[in-house]
Amino acid sequence: MADNGFRPDQDLTRMLAEFRLPRMPDLDTLAAAQRRNLEALSAANRVALEGAQAVARRHMEILQSAMADMTEAMSGLTAQETPQAKAARQAELLKATYEKAVANMREVADLIQKSNAEALALLNKRFTEAMDEVKQLMAKQG
Repeated sequence: MADNGFRPDQDLTRMLAEFRLPRMPDLDTLAAAQRRNLEALSAANRVALEGAQAVARRHMEILQSAMADMTEAMSGLTAQETPQAKAARQAELLKATYEKAVANMREVADLIQKSNAEALALLNKRFTEAMDEVKQLMAKQG
């Protein structure tokens, strides 16, 4: 057999000697980063919950207002009027009710959008901070 210079035991030893495990990151730094991640998630959830509560409160106010408006409209329909005047008043009432419903839907949609934007902004801010922290951690480890 010819000796081609291949020695598995020496090559394996050399490979293991050159192999470097990555340094363990600072556990305190990682724990602090994780704590900030959880705080940001908690804050985003709190904002979302407050937004949902505001939407629910506004829905209740809208419902109460609609019931009051309907009661008033029903009492107004019992007045002695000509059929033409009654139809005109019903058409005006329907138009006003529709416009109010559309305005209410827009208001609720704006509330939801604002709440979601605030929660997402908190998460985006923390994500950006976390990426900066990772860069700094990697730079420290060289």
